[in-house]
Amino acid sequence: MKREFTAAFLLTVMAVSWAAAAPPASDMDIWKEFLQLLRSGTLTVDWIHPDDPRTRESRLTNLLDWTKDEDWSEWRATPKVVRQDNLVSFIIEVGKKRRAPWTYVFCFTVEGGRWYYRFVEGVFLRLDQVVSLPADASSFPDLSEERKNWMRQEIYWTKIVGLFTEMTRLKGTEYALGFLRDGAEYVQAATSWIPYFPASRAFILYLCWEQARMQGNKVVLEKLTDREAVVRFDDHQFFALYMQTSPLREQLALGVYMGIFEAIWQDRARAAGWNLQIDGQGPTIYLRFSR
Repeated sequence: MKREFTAAFLLTVMAVSWAAAAPPASDMDIWKEFLQLLRSGTLTVDWIHPDDPRTRESRLTNLLDWTKDEDWSEWRATPKVVRQDNLVSFIIEVGKKRRAPWTYVFCFTVEGGRWYYRFVEGVFLRLDQVVSLPADASSFPDLSEERKNWMRQEIYWTKIVGLFTEMTRLKGTEYALGFLRDGAEYVQAATSWIPYFPASRAFILYLCWEQARMQGNKVVLEKLTDREAVVRFDDHQFFALYMQTSPLREQLALGVYMGIFEAIWQDRARAAGWNLQIDGQGPTIYLRFSR
């Protein structure tokens, strides 16, 4: 919902295998029934899927509040439908008449022969627009900001290592590592910004995008199936920083430093339902995921 977002980006960075054919009638029936219930004010909490950190009641209230003054004539346009197993997403642009056009994705789950509303997002990655995995997920547009990426990473990890060192001194290594583990939050971000897939697959794709586009690392998605994934980092900045930044080497031994990397990624993998084996300590690092 545009009013709830402070920034927006709709980027095409990777690839997804979907046919360009018209969506099945059953998928469009979901959309039509949802709109009918929404317009008539008869959408109830029973139509809201429970599997979300937010309550069903809060998601329903937010949706009803957002659409109460909506011009429904714009919603007659046929949305783009993305179906992945039991997840169905509808992408539509509305808001033209109020001179605030915006593209949203409405996400649903189909279970037991009926549909459930999950959430709506106005900030999401347009992985629906391209066609081939995993090959197309291995190349990312050049940000032309290599030096700035390095500087950002150096500032960030210097602060993290300083915090880790102090927390280890005060409360021990395990407590310090626990403070850095962010698996649940990372997977939540993956499923919000890439809502077309189950959490396990969304996590792998978000990992590739986030590490390449936000962190400036060189990422190759070598393999992606429902049971296995392999992500390769070439010259990962985390390792390169240690080799080229003397304050980091002065504070931590290499094994302890790499333990931070492993603790973070192991926690993220577990939260997404993967087992993880990490091979290498630089310049090339492999993340080998299995289920």
